[in-house]
Amino acid sequence: MIKRALHLAIFGLFATAGATQAAQAAAIDNSAIGQPEFRAHKATYGVVYRLPADVNAVLDAKVNGVLKEDLIKLGLKTEADTPNLPHVTVVHIHNADPQTPARMLKALPKPPAPLRVTLKTFYPTEAAKGAGHPWWLDLGVVKSGQGFEDMMRYNTVATAALAPLRDGPLPRVTGPVYAKMGDAGKELVKTLGVSGVNVMQDGKEVRAHNPHTTLVYSMTPYDARLQDAMKAESDKFNAVLPDGIETTFKDVSIVEIGFAGNVVREIYRVSLEDGSVLDVASGKPAAR
Repeated sequence: MIKRALHLAIFGLFATAGATQAAQAAAIDNSAIGQPEFRAHKATYGVVYRLPADVNAVLDAKVNGVLKEDLIKLGLKTEADTPNLPHVTVVHIHNADPQTPARMLKALPKPPAPLRVTLKTFYPTEAAKGAGHPWWLDLGVVKSGQGFEDMMRYNTVATAALAPLRDGPLPRVTGPVYAKMGDAGKELVKTLGVSGVNVMQDGKEVRAHNPHTTLVYSMTPYDARLQDAMKAESDKFNAVLPDGIETTFKDVSIVEIGFAGNVVREIYRVSLEDGSVLDVASGKPAAR
């Protein structure tokens, strides 16, 4: 019965999202997908879990300072100075309309209860292998436990509800990245404007989402020197934190995001405990 209820709930969200997307079809422009260059970045918004203070404290004490020094030694000063609110992403969409965050808040499905998860394993990754850029240094989420399962289910329903609000694909999955993607990734970009998200197919959840937090965002060409350097960084920090960091996510936020995925501004914060909404700029409650 629980699985059937979940499937019905997800089906309902997909049906609603499909109707919304059909109504907005004229406003969604996929023409940038096949172009040789990246789509121009205007405004990307996302839903993310902010890293709790306990996680940031561990990363600040054991990782971030050393990592910044190493990036500067590698000539990656832009990467060392890139601002970011540490987070784990639910989903990102691109839309130049400044009213998009408010629309996202209204469309946002009911969030899960607080999520108990473990952040573990540092690794470098590329947007698409061989594309050259962007690339990142990530810290993964352990793929087991109730918190992880709830996180994955929420990605499925949030993607269905929010993707129709896009005006086109995320810029970073167009141009050279799109050209190097596999068929499954290309299909997600065509239909949802983003790769790496979960969808429902034939009544079953198909998982492409890989929750993680990112420590380095880069558009510097990912040559052999940097590949070796980021592998060494990953090995070093995995030795420092072999058991990872256990924590609980207690809220989810609607944010503004830079081209490569770094959070530049938090807009709304939704409690996973009681569903209350905070307008971050004013510090006052907001209505959904």
